[in-house]
Amino acid sequence: MRETNKLLLEIDAYLRMSGMAESTFGKKAVNDGKLVQRLRSSGSVTLEKAAQIRAFIAREAKPEAA
Repeated sequence: MRETNKLLLEIDAYLRMSGMAESTFGKKAVNDGKLVQRLRSSGSVTLEKAAQIRAFIAREAKPEAA
């Protein structure tokens, strides 16, 4: 499986869990509202940008303290 596909699976899981729109995710994660659309159209990202995306998901997916 291509790394881009793995990243898309992670993004999709986060989007389902959060209910966030693709464009909002891209803007919040890396200031790119068309990020997910481009990835779905066989685009790619640098390793640095992939790390930023994964860091955003990890940070935002943490359950909030009660």
